[in-house]
Amino acid sequence: MTIAQQLNITDFPFTINNAADKEIYYEDSTGYWFKKEYNGNGNVARWEDSTGYWAKWEYNANGNVARREDSTGYWLKCEYDADVNLVYMETQDGIKLDNRPKTEITLDEITNKFGIPVSQLKIKK
Repeated sequence: MTIAQQLNITDFPFTINNAADKEIYYEDSTGYWFKKEYNGNGNVARWEDSTGYWAKWEYNANGNVARREDSTGYWLKCEYDADVNLVYMETQDGIKLDNRPKTEITLDEITNKFGIPVSQLKIKK
């Protein structure tokens, strides 16, 4: 039995909001419902509906989605740079985007950057 049915609600859509006035429950006249949970920053942390579908989110300190997964097996992982630009994204299918700074550099790239021949390079740890 849905919440609206338990309360004998006949005026739809029926919604419930939390103390922060964010919608936490919705139900329509067909009996379809969804509910949402929020984290301490007001971002949706979990979604569930009457079809059995669910999704959950994790966020970084800046409020950007760091991870998402759902009941279909889909997942997403994201990383951002200091300017909050998306630099890395990976899904269950593999890496889709990788614009993170590279930590490798070739000798040719070094010599081109500094304008010196490879024979004059001395590398120290």
